[in-house]
Amino acid sequence: MPVSASDVIVKIVILFLVFMVVMAMFGKFRFPGQQRLASARCKNCGRFRLGKGPCDCRKGKAK
Repeated sequence: MPVSASDVIVKIVILFLVFMVVMAMFGKFRFPGQQRLASARCKNCGRFRLGKGPCDCRKGKAK
């Protein structure tokens, strides 16, 4: 029994949609280290802080 082109396209679309659903489920997981990354941002300007000192926006050296 030969397979028509529309059957192949339907199978490809279904596989793509299943793949997208699986990727969306993985995207909702909370990966370890997200809280630490969020706390590394400055609460005032949103930039990442490097080191333990205050952000440049609090020092008054912002460009």
